[in-house]
Amino acid sequence: MPVKSGRRVVVAQFGETPMDALARHVTLQPQPRPDTTQLASDDVLVAVQSAAVGWVDLLMSSGQYQHMAQPPYTPGLEYSGDVVWVGAQAAGALSVGDRVMADGLLTGPRSLGAHRGYGGFATWAVAPAAALRKLPVDWSYDQGCNFFGNYETAWHCLVARGRLQAGETVLINGATGATGLAAVHVAKILGATVIATGRSQLKLDEVAAQGADHVICTANLDGSVSRFRDDVRSLTGGSGVDVVYDGVGGAISLESLRSVRFGARFLLVGWASTPFVARGQGKRGAPNANQLPTNLILMKGLDVLGCPTAITTHRDPTVRARRLAQLLAWADAGTLRPHAGPCFPLAHFAEAMTAKWTSQYVGGCVLRPQA
Repeated sequence: MPVKSGRRVVVAQFGETPMDALARHVTLQPQPRPDTTQLASDDVLVAVQSAAVGWVDLLMSSGQYQHMAQPPYTPGLEYSGDVVWVGAQAAGALSVGDRVMADGLLTGPRSLGAHRGYGGFATWAVAPAAALRKLPVDWSYDQGCNFFGNYETAWHCLVARGRLQAGETVLINGATGATGLAAVHVAKILGATVIATGRSQLKLDEVAAQGADHVICTANLDGSVSRFRDDVRSLTGGSGVDVVYDGVGGAISLESLRSVRFGARFLLVGWASTPFVARGQGKRGAPNANQLPTNLILMKGLDVLGCPTAITTHRDPTVRARRLAQLLAWADAGTLRPHAGPCFPLAHFAEAMTAKWTSQYVGGCVLRPQA
């Protein structure tokens, strides 16, 4: 007999900051099993096994992300699990019992359709069949929920925008984060030399074990950013790097601009070190926007490239075909295996989200709703 009740995390309203939202507006609530008679014919009901806890999940809870699901909604952009019901129109593509992973651009809080309220921090999620792909045979649920967003971001930035080539050297800032570590993996598959930066030597040691050629800890004892350009230039024979993958922003960006060769490509991926560039509580505007020195950009002849993967894909979905084909081919060949961080039961969602916000682990955390 199917289980009739479960639980889900709900963002009732936006907070001023993610931690404010988590303290006051994000709760664990009962979740009745969705009534399949009320679902669309192309819908699929998934028993969620693993859900990634991502940086975007936290920014969304305070309305400081460029795209917002309207509260109340369940966070969890990406998840994996077991199909427990299939609508008539979806029956040819998926079957009950299939192990699947959810595409966070086509379902859940970062999608644009009717399924924005169904995130993965729940016992069950409803998704259109087109948003679900079968897990690679040898992948765990934890790996499946850490695939799409991390590796599509890395590929879009490094390949589609950055034109990274074998033999080039790339500086990857924030390499201990989820998308930063994915960028390390992708860059190595492409044949590049990787210099990875981060604030924790212990976490950087793990990044090195996962393929980075060199690591640089950018944090001084007082918490300020070190002058790491000399380290980068030493590692590149004095010339500087060909490409910068910058998901951090702020002082890291400035020092990175001093670490490049003439004509380098500078990829703007995110601003993790300065998360409050936008107003909280879902208000629009960016009163604290980051700034880059135009004199350095000019004198070094740089290509500074904005790389908003989700925005680009929503505007032109056709850009996905090539990158998904390549990423899935690497997955099938065993060349690419997503990293999954520590796991928490759903009841400990606040602990997991806090751990992600404070960058306690390499990559992201995982919630396991069925635990």
